[in-house]
Amino acid sequence: MTHTQHSSRREERRAAGKRLREQVSRESHAEWRPTPQRDPLAVLQAGDAGRLAELVPLRRERMRVDPFAFLRGAAAVMAADLEGVPVPGIPVQACGDCHIGNFGVYRSPEGQTLFDINDFDETLWNVDFTVDVKRLAASIALAALPRGADKARRAARAGVRAYREHMRELAALSPLAIWHSRIDLDHEVGRLGDGDLCRRLLSEAGTEHADGLSRGDVPTLAVVPHETDPADWRIADKAPTIFHQGPGGLTEAVRDAAAALLAYPHSLSADRWTLLSRYAQRDVSFKVVGIGSVGLVCAVGIYADADGAPLFLQIKEARPSVIGQLALKPFSIASEGQRVIDGQRIMQAASDLFLGTAFSDASGRCYYVRQLKNRKLSAVSEILAESGAKPYAKLCGTTLARAHARSGDAAMIAGYLGKGSAFDEAVADFAMAYARQSIADHALLVTDFLTTPEPQAR
Repeated sequence: MTHTQHSSRREERRAAGKRLREQVSRESHAEWRPTPQRDPLAVLQAGDAGRLAELVPLRRERMRVDPFAFLRGAAAVMAADLEGVPVPGIPVQACGDCHIGNFGVYRSPEGQTLFDINDFDETLWNVDFTVDVKRLAASIALAALPRGADKARRAARAGVRAYREHMRELAALSPLAIWHSRIDLDHEVGRLGDGDLCRRLLSEAGTEHADGLSRGDVPTLAVVPHETDPADWRIADKAPTIFHQGPGGLTEAVRDAAAALLAYPHSLSADRWTLLSRYAQRDVSFKVVGIGSVGLVCAVGIYADADGAPLFLQIKEARPSVIGQLALKPFSIASEGQRVIDGQRIMQAASDLFLGTAFSDASGRCYYVRQLKNRKLSAVSEILAESGAKPYAKLCGTTLARAHARSGDAAMIAGYLGKGSAFDEAVADFAMAYARQSIADHALLVTDFLTTPEPQAR
């Protein structure tokens, strides 16, 4: 993976970004219309190839809950919709699935309460920065639409404006200062002007329990940890989302993930391997996660040292990014798992100590591994209802700017975006149009779902 070298001075790069408006105007980002041959259900069906067939109906069931759930599971649909849309061509490490549900609160190793992007399954280098911005804005508009179209558009515009303004601030910093910048919630209260939102997010971070998991995380032990030998620890089955055995290929998938977990330490640097070697794997179970990831192999392993100190690791199948066709130039990657962990390390302010990769010779699956510890925000609708959409949109926009500035040219992006609101207004218009399209796509899925059998209980 080769990243751009910034060999010219900051003002020259800012001017180069401004000149890009001549090729792709900021106002043009408002333009988007579905093509006549557009078929979102066909895109979703194509994405089911290679997934565990037993879980595909569950993915559809989750996506039909509401339009926002549909958007969450339809990153491939939006990628297809953005293919061929003119872009200024300023590359960044893109999240690839940058909706507001993929932002969250977690604690850094130093104990800071950080707000950051929290999902990198679709991350990809060399993608224009507008791809993430447009998905973020569309998700803001769609989540806020129940509060009214005017409020939804203002929220989307606020998120884009926050991105633009923070990118301008970051463009004045050195690369090292940008790299070390963080969205620390303890210091964001004054900046956002909404103490209630920050207090809500801080409460979502929760306090860690004795098992090492934050409040709200699903896996639990079937035994009482302090009353049993760690060698006897087992993860409690909670069908249909956590289990050791299942019909068809699900049991095989658990075994495949468990075997890959045993090989995973070889991907770690010497210091991380030394730390992990203090723990022993005690049990592994399948874990159904998210919406877009349903049907991919995902498992959680419980580890413990001899004295009963716990560690949960999650291993997840990594497939090619759904935004692959949006890359500005082709490039090679070591593996899909490496793509995911590289993207997380580049975009996230404080990444997981245990990030690593694994490959299964038996199944040919690529995996990545991370610590299952920090809670991702799931109740976005509740936060928007209680705290308002604009403050949360601003927080997400600011966070995305910081993540993009770590890999992209902040000065060039800031030069393109400028001081005025032209880009904000255009992307807000796009966001509203795409939010309405997502509502129509969701209705199409619901109609299609009613003609197919319900997923059977496990």
